[in-house]
Amino acid sequence: MTAEPLDTTRLLLPIHAEDHVYGAESAVYTLVEYGDYQCPDCGRLFVIIRELQTMLGERLRIVYRHYPLGGIHPDAQQAAEAAEAAGAQGRFWEMHDLLFQSQNALKRKNLLAYADRLSLDRDRFSHELKKRVYENRVREDFRRGVQNGVYKTPGLFLNGVRHDGAWDRDTLFEILTR
Repeated sequence: MTAEPLDTTRLLLPIHAEDHVYGAESAVYTLVEYGDYQCPDCGRLFVIIRELQTMLGERLRIVYRHYPLGGIHPDAQQAAEAAEAAGAQGRFWEMHDLLFQSQNALKRKNLLAYADRLSLDRDRFSHELKKRVYENRVREDFRRGVQNGVYKTPGLFLNGVRHDGAWDRDTLFEILTR
């Protein structure tokens, strides 16, 4: 008996409690992104997602999963860990936004400045970054991305289906609202 091939066109792993979710579970549309804070395309997509949120309001739920490509983006892993450290203090999305708005400034000193800007407990944040407290959490997102057939960033799933085509605002809007 031959094993059935995996269907990687669908989001294999459902949204779970550890995911970073912006929007209501009851939202009609869901966009899942596997992203890298140092990826220029992810930075462009960040702006487009904000436009989609404005257009769709409460009908859109955003899920962000880390997929740092350390081989080409040396600061991406640490930036993802910084987002997790901010998330542990209830400020994931604020740090997420700062990281994408400041993609060319993701060194440790920059991350500490962002923690200050967000009024985080700096000592805790610094300690967690230094000790790599969230390294495994970020790696788990990456592993799940691989399981979902993600091989580049941004990795997008629209309403549970992997999207490998164009990702301009109008195309994403059309696909989401079909």
